[in-house]
Amino acid sequence: MKKVNEKYLELVEIAERARELSYSPYSGISVGCALLTSSGRVYTGANIENASYTPTVCAERTAIFAAVLAGEREFSAIAVAGGKRGEGVTDGFFPCGVCRQVLSEFASPELVVLTAKEGGYDEYTLGELLPAAFTKDKV
Repeated sequence: MKKVNEKYLELVEIAERARELSYSPYSGISVGCALLTSSGRVYTGANIENASYTPTVCAERTAIFAAVLAGEREFSAIAVAGGKRGEGVTDGFFPCGVCRQVLSEFASPELVVLTAKEGGYDEYTLGELLPAAFTKDKV
């Protein structure tokens, strides 16, 4: 059994708190995110829905865009917590494909991706979740 990293556990807890800020009246799924930058700052995000669905923004992109807007360009870990509004986290709630692609713009395949679960988290790398990413070196 893998040892729990206290810094990662704290990041997951921040993501779970960010979930409370979700605006998700249509899907009923609330998602929170906490993004750790290489500088040590943490940016949070929550999903923000829209009645026409297409303008909806995921929690991960909310956090990424806030970090980039603040001048951050290097990320070291991201935690995602999601599930039905008013309930606990759903195990294995992963970033969607669009969010994975956006992450690949700023992060290496070694970026740590944490998915919240009851009492802890599961740990992956971005490379495991997006093995054949389209990156800027392919443009």
